[in-house]
Amino acid sequence: MSKIDIDIKETFSGKIGFHKFAEYDNQVFIKIDSENFSKAISLLSEKDFILKLLFCEEEFESTGKFTLFYAFTKAGHDSLVVLLITINSLSIESISKIYPSASWQEREISDGFGIHFENSPDNRRLFLHEIYPENFHPLLKSFKNKKIVMSKENLSCNQDKAYTFREISGEGIYQIPVGPIHAGIIEPGHFRFSVIGEEVFNLEIRMFYKHRGIEKLSENNIPKDVVMISESISGDETVSNAVGFCTAVERISAENIPERGKYLRTIFLELERIYSHLGDLGGMCMDVAYPVGAAEFFVLREDVLRKNHELTGSRFMKGIVCLGGVNKDVEKKKLKELDSFLNKLLQKFVISLRDIHESSSIEDRFETTGIIKHELIKLLNLTGPTARASGSRRDIRAQSLYGAYDKIDVSIKSKFSGDVQSRFNLKAEEINESINIIRKLILKIPSGNIHAEIAIKDGFVLSLIEAPRGENIQYLHIKDGLIQRYKIRTASYFNWQVIEHAILGNIVPDFPLINKSLNLSYAGTDS
Repeated sequence: MSKIDIDIKETFSGKIGFHKFAEYDNQVFIKIDSENFSKAISLLSEKDFILKLLFCEEEFESTGKFTLFYAFTKAGHDSLVVLLITINSLSIESISKIYPSASWQEREISDGFGIHFENSPDNRRLFLHEIYPENFHPLLKSFKNKKIVMSKENLSCNQDKAYTFREISGEGIYQIPVGPIHAGIIEPGHFRFSVIGEEVFNLEIRMFYKHRGIEKLSENNIPKDVVMISESISGDETVSNAVGFCTAVERISAENIPERGKYLRTIFLELERIYSHLGDLGGMCMDVAYPVGAAEFFVLREDVLRKNHELTGSRFMKGIVCLGGVNKDVEKKKLKELDSFLNKLLQKFVISLRDIHESSSIEDRFETTGIIKHELIKLLNLTGPTARASGSRRDIRAQSLYGAYDKIDVSIKSKFSGDVQSRFNLKAEEINESINIIRKLILKIPSGNIHAEIAIKDGFVLSLIEAPRGENIQYLHIKDGLIQRYKIRTASYFNWQVIEHAILGNIVPDFPLINKSLNLSYAGTDS
């Protein structure tokens, strides 16, 4: 019996009725009836389980119209426990007062399916902005994916339903609205600051201005055709999301991919982490007006992007990951050149870092700025460098559940101050570790095939990948060879919400720096 099974029995046995619905690898699916739902959530919270994902599927079972999935994990466990609750009505009790990270997810389900979460402190729309009509729920099976044409009637009837931001009032408090359209070439997002003097008293963010309907677009497609969709979720997490999707298909189909394919996937994943973190370090330097130091990191990032193109044919490695492995091999000579390239990159990187650490003015701007408290990790389901810079020791790569991570030891980096300085230093250390990982894999990579043909089977599973920004979790349900439901949740979705806490007590000019230290994806949030 696994550790998670023991914990579940100790948590639920004799207290509520439940039965194991399904079990797959490190995932346990448990069915709970509506009478025991609230008590089950409270018991899991008391036992320090963390909510990783909440989503809905219509017609998952013939016995109920909607099934809600609540996926949890616990510190020290590799496993996921997933509660399934079937509802025939359009309402269920909110859990956001117990698990604050559920708030956005419940609002998203309300928008997508029309389900109301009772006693929720926030029932505002999430991704359906004012322009969308009432009673429009695009994730219902009855909605056919097509261009949405807004009538004059829809526009006029929603003009009086403007989004209501939190009211912060008092003597000396003033509001600074920023966005959703920005001066830079970035995607839209709205930030509303409440400020006293120069100090930020409150921040509320609003996202989802470019909702693309990726989940609906994937519906009723064959898995092979959705690989390209998955890698387009967020441009600089191409490999991470494609590997996550393909891993889900391969697990459902009980297929093992060739070892060489696993190694190459892992090398590409770590190259993606390197160029992502290099961009973050350069961005942080830019936001404290140190373009000379930033340029060195951006040059190194450009070198990595060019190496990516040489190896895969794409700077962002699009099209390299496929079901069953990878689409293109990397010959022995190219791998040897990659090893030499990384050795030189590391030498240049160490010099660039030294210049930053020798600048007292930069250290002064980084230290104690944008502190993220450790207790927010569980409450908001923070992951990746954002969480590890605040004391977390969780890194999915160390669990060896995908790729070739089981062939090497992954050194988990962690800091404890939770400020910009910690995030800068942690990402720098992770670049160094990623270089070590790739060089170890090059030494061990076996010969042989790079991909295998996958016989698609029906089933459902969750897939977790450690992307550069943190945990990207995907749910996939295949029925009759077609995708019944594809749910994507990137690390940015949760990590965005912590910026409202990290900015408090800082001054407005520190916001770009704090924001860049997290480097969150708008597109990755808004699928």
